[in-house]
Amino acid sequence: MKAVVYEKYGAPDVLELKDINKPIPKGNEVLIRVYATSVSAGDWRLRKADPFLARVFNGLFKPRRVKVLGFELAGVVEEVGKKVQSLKRGDAVFASCGLRFGGYAEYACLPANELISLMPSNMRFEEAATVPIGGLTALRFLRQNNVKANDKVLIYGASGSVGTFAVQIAKSFKAEVTAVCSNANTRLVSQLGAHHIIDYTQTDFLKTETRFDIVFDAVGKTSKSECRHLLKPGGRFTTVMDSPKSRPDDLSTLKEMIETGNLITVIDRRYTLEQIREAHAYVESFRKKGNVVINIIPGQEL
Repeated sequence: MKAVVYEKYGAPDVLELKDINKPIPKGNEVLIRVYATSVSAGDWRLRKADPFLARVFNGLFKPRRVKVLGFELAGVVEEVGKKVQSLKRGDAVFASCGLRFGGYAEYACLPANELISLMPSNMRFEEAATVPIGGLTALRFLRQNNVKANDKVLIYGASGSVGTFAVQIAKSFKAEVTAVCSNANTRLVSQLGAHHIIDYTQTDFLKTETRFDIVFDAVGKTSKSECRHLLKPGGRFTTVMDSPKSRPDDLSTLKEMIETGNLITVIDRRYTLEQIREAHAYVESFRKKGNVVINIIPGQEL
């Protein structure tokens, strides 16, 4: 099968499209024909070994544990292991690959656990492929901080992958959402449901007089010490640089929200597997809004 492989850390040009062995599912795994995947921050950071701790996980001098990136995917189950009962051949699924990665390939093997689910009935493959990482991250942090009706929630980085999901999920919890983004993205976050918008190119959000129950840094560019004065007494600061608590029903919760019309994904650009270097360069530039998708089977975006 074809896959994008990297044998050393560095710029996007370390990514190479090669022929490698097609994986064989173990007893608790499913083999997925990958239709679409994405380029997330986790992908380019592991490719670049940024932060340095990525080397502790994946090899000090060169990639050893993960050589095929791709943090999330959508596709069709082609084969199931003998122990799998929750999925069957032909099922359309979307999944987080977890720390095994592997989405940048024509086929991937994943455990049949809570990180894989039947695809939302009202999404195309390219849409579903961009949901698990940003959607799960946003949902878990907001749940962990007990967002509820009438809470004032500020989302910093509201136009990114995590941020666009966080705006919608917080709104579905009936919170009052203030989104921080650039002027170019104010219309987008307004359409997603933000009640108030701060254009950081014109106004320093740290100087707003509003006090919040929750400040969510969805891009990892601020800190609790910088934002402490924005919090109400008992208010909570949370950032994507932390590790959120997970629940077994997280992905099925996102699926239900999508199917009931409470959650959509935002796709900024589309690329093919052959254009993976270009896609990585764009995402690493921090100019994307929402998600960047890689369509592995041409035509599935239509």
